[in-house]
Amino acid sequence: MRDALRLVIYDATQTSRRPRALGFSWKYGTHLYRALGRVDAAFGARSFTEAFAWLARHEPTRPIRELQFWGHGKWGRVFIDREPLDRDVLRPAHVHHSAFSAFRERLAPDALLWFRTCETLGARAGHDFAAALGDATGARVAGHTFVIGFYQSGLHCVRPGVAPHWADTEGLARGSAIQPELALPSAPDAPNTITCLSGRIPDGF
Repeated sequence: MRDALRLVIYDATQTSRRPRALGFSWKYGTHLYRALGRVDAAFGARSFTEAFAWLARHEPTRPIRELQFWGHGKWGRVFIDREPLDRDVLRPAHVHHSAFSAFRERLAPDALLWFRTCETLGARAGHDFAAALGDATGARVAGHTFVIGFYQSGLHCVRPGVAPHWADTEGLARGSAIQPELALPSAPDAPNTITCLSGRIPDGF
């Protein structure tokens, strides 16, 4: 869809807490991505309520073909400040379920949800998160299994209805797939590595 939007949501609270430089890298990184024509708009949210509200009001007649989220993550979840979002958002009783459902209705066919966050798709919880979100939205779900920074390792993308294909122990420094304790840092020679300057997912990832 030529008129479909490519958007970024980032955690705006990071600029007011350490490391503040990380928050500013997210904020000004969106300006670079827009200048390079990689995204159409970006929003710094201080809560998931703000994030979903912006997604609902930003050019509401246009579908969304890509949403990147820049922030913190752990296995099977992402954060704005200390507020987590995980697969429970798919439950009708969840506080953000209605807003998430409205966002889901705006997704273009074969849309991409890319979580540029630490280790969100790692361990068994990461597998479950990716599969559940993809099946519920019909979107491709992408994310990382390592701690990310300039280098962003363990990038994988899974289509709805397809089981995650990467090892559920990838990126783990300590613990097990069921009880992960510590993730490895990204490195140039780690599996499926890109940098924060990369704006697309390579074929085969």
